[in-house]
Amino acid sequence: MQMQELVAPYIPTVWALGMSGALLLVQLLVVDLAGLKARHRPGTPVDPDPGNFLFRATRAHANTNESIAAFVLLVLFALLSAASPLWVNALSWAYVAARAAHMLFYYAGLPLPRTIAFAASLIALFGMLGVGVFACYMGSQ
Repeated sequence: MQMQELVAPYIPTVWALGMSGALLLVQLLVVDLAGLKARHRPGTPVDPDPGNFLFRATRAHANTNESIAAFVLLVLFALLSAASPLWVNALSWAYVAARAAHMLFYYAGLPLPRTIAFAASLIALFGMLGVGVFACYMGSQ
């Protein structure tokens, strides 16, 4: 089986991977622009003030950075275990949508919706783990 045949059912997931990278890039640019606007000196800590947009943008970026490795690894696990493309594709986009919502709620300073979006992204990651484990288990029977 060629690589294209393996990946073809997971094209929406490939797009979700690309969009999660784009999301991380957007967050990086927002942090950089917010730092320039605030005249923040590079290399110095950002004041831990939730009322400060630079702090919120920095935390949103850091939080996505903390979870994106798990997303990439779990996508690889699900693909290589031949998990259900329907589930993998849906969970991948659920993760991306939840991370985008988390970012926007963080920027807006809305803690409860931000926490709900964060929880949704975690549920998507655990779902990806679950479908991968299920596929591995079923494949070993």
